[in-house]
Amino acid sequence: MNGNTEAVKGRKIVLWRHGQTAWNLERRFQGTTDIALTDEGLAQARRAARLLAALRPDAIIASDLQRTTATAAELAALTGLDVAHDESLRETYAGAWQGLTHERIVELYGDEYAAWKRGEPVRRGGGELETEVADRAAPVVERSVDKLPDGGTLVVVSHGGTIRTTIGRLIGLAPHTWEALGGLSNCCWSVLGETQRGWRLLEHNAGSLPEPVLGDDD
Repeated sequence: MNGNTEAVKGRKIVLWRHGQTAWNLERRFQGTTDIALTDEGLAQARRAARLLAALRPDAIIASDLQRTTATAAELAALTGLDVAHDESLRETYAGAWQGLTHERIVELYGDEYAAWKRGEPVRRGGGELETEVADRAAPVVERSVDKLPDGGTLVVVSHGGTIRTTIGRLIGLAPHTWEALGGLSNCCWSVLGETQRGWRLLEHNAGSLPEPVLGDDD
């Protein structure tokens, strides 16, 4: 980014995880499996959409899986914005892990799971590397941000793993540290703000509207 302060456009990215699914409750690895929202998940999306609409977003993009399209539709209904769906915003493809419970994954793929948790590059279940997820998702977000007006806000409706890798890529963290970004609860979000030095993480796993940082680090 240009060092000139006048070049900073002050845009924001809100990365919003989808609402609850039955597989979330069962602690099953969803990956790219197309699972619907539960009734509670839909209610979560409606509650969150009312808050996010207050941010007056300029654009909404979303994964094309039904749990994200249904979540995004709630915000679209309140804002009148169209949703641009993109399969590049899907969750990590995890091959043989998909559909398995957390306990079963640890039982069958314990060494692989442990290596992933240590931050090693692992193709979970023979699927994608986290860096490959970032390679496909982050450019979609960046292209969408480039279309925003100065001070504009983009809402990205996606999945926990994809959001984590995208945040890691956009704020310049080394891939082995991405796990340090804790997971998002259903229908919670993270906010990135544009600064002279690039993107900055302003809010993480939030369920209420961002508040200004008042203090020495604002």
